[in-house]
Amino acid sequence: MATLTEPIRDLLDSPTFWFLGTINPDGRPQVNPMWIDREGEYIVLNTAIGRQKEKNLRRDPRVTLSLTEPENPYNFIEIRGEVTEYIEGEEADAQINWLAQKYVGEETYPWRKPGELRVKMLVKPTYVYHLIR
Repeated sequence: MATLTEPIRDLLDSPTFWFLGTINPDGRPQVNPMWIDREGEYIVLNTAIGRQKEKNLRRDPRVTLSLTEPENPYNFIEIRGEVTEYIEGEEADAQINWLAQKYVGEETYPWRKPGELRVKMLVKPTYVYHLIR
């Protein structure tokens, strides 16, 4: 497992938007802005079951996350890793509500669609790069 430095952990813990790269079935990349969380050295993602990024990750668990720091866009972070666990049900629901509190100050996730099921995914970092200028 790659080490997350304190500055990277701080950014993962703050409401910063990260870009998630996954691989579509045809081999082309898909990139989405994401709310991110952290549990210890694991990075936590959450999405609705059935979305393309979830399908991509079930088929190929490799991810790349990137960020340019809000205060200095010349500071760049890239984290590569693999989804090691998919968690559905109450724990996934609680986690998306936590992310809503973190990012928009809402007690519950405000954009949930009727019947939507969520999945929480734990990412094990395998490569971390932080360019500081």
